[in-house]
Amino acid sequence: MASIVSYRSTSIQTDRGCEVFSVAFSSDGKKLISGSSDATVYIWNADETRSSFQREQPLIGHESSIFSIAISPDGKHIISASKDDTLRLWDIEKRTQVGGPWEGHTGAVNCVAFSIDGMHVVSGSDDRTIRLWDVKTGKQIGESLTGHQAGIQSIAYVPDGTLVVSGSDDHTIRIWDVERGLQVGVPLEGHTGDVLSIAFSPNGKRILSGSRDMTIRIWDVDTHRQIGPRIPARASVMSICSSPDEKLLFFGTDDNTVWIWDAETGKQMGERLRGHIRAVECVACAPDGKSIVSASLDGTIRIWNIETHVAWSKL
Repeated sequence: MASIVSYRSTSIQTDRGCEVFSVAFSSDGKKLISGSSDATVYIWNADETRSSFQREQPLIGHESSIFSIAISPDGKHIISASKDDTLRLWDIEKRTQVGGPWEGHTGAVNCVAFSIDGMHVVSGSDDRTIRLWDVKTGKQIGESLTGHQAGIQSIAYVPDGTLVVSGSDDHTIRIWDVERGLQVGVPLEGHTGDVLSIAFSPNGKRILSGSRDMTIRIWDVDTHRQIGPRIPARASVMSICSSPDEKLLFFGTDDNTVWIWDAETGKQMGERLRGHIRAVECVACAPDGKSIVSASLDGTIRIWNIETHVAWSKL
C-alpha cells in the first residue's frame, strides 16, 4: 500500500509492475478513483488541502486490466471497464460491487461514460460496438451500435446528455443518438491515426480529439467540421481534457509528459509537465480548475498545481 505525499519531500513507489490506465476526480474533488493493470479499482481520499490523498483497500472483481473508469454524477457509484470484456458497477460508500459483471461485449472494453442523469452507461470495445446499459439492472438497452471499422478507444457524452461521441482505431470520430440507436450525420474525418481520446468543451459545442497521429483537433458538434488548424503534439495523444472555464487544454502523451495549451490560440503554455517515466495514459481536471491529475504506465499518479505547473503529490 502507498499514499500520496509531498512530491518535494518524498518519492513513493506504488505496487511494482502496476500500470495505471485511468483516473478521475469525484464531482466535489474530495476523491480520486483509479483503474490499473492489476485488475483493481482504488479510491483515494483527499486531505483538507486536497493536495494529498490516502489510498483505501482495492475493489476487486475484474479478471484483467481496467482500461477506463467513471464516477456517477451523484458521486455514489463507479463504473469500470476491463480487458476481461466486462463492466462492473461499484458502490463508493459501501466499497462493494453492485450485482454481477455486465456482460455482452466480445472484446476488451476500452472506454466508458455515465449519462448526465446517471441512469445509463455507454461503453466502447475492441469488438467495434458501442453499447448502452441500464444502471439499475446492469443489462444492455437495445441493439449494439455499429459503424466503426476497428476498435473503439474513447467515448463521451455531450454535456446536455443528448448525444454520444466515439473515437476509433479506424481514425474516425462518430456522433450517436444512443437513445434512438442511430448514428448522427457522417463520420468526422481528418485524423490519420487511431483516435485515442475524446472530450467535450464544458458548453458542449466543441469536440476535442487526440490521436496517434500526434495531433489534437477541435470539431463543431453541429456542423461536424474541424475548427481551425490541427494542434501539433509531437507525440501520440493518449488523453485530453479541458479546464472548467474552457480556457486551457490538457493532454497526456506517450512521450511521458503532460502538455498545457491555450484553447483559443492553439499555442503551448509554459513547459511540459515532466516527472512520469512512461506514457501518460489519462489526464483529468479537478472540478475547481486549480489542479489536474495524470496517470501513467509507470505506475504513478501525479497531481499538478495548474498555476505553478508543480507536482503537488505523487502516488
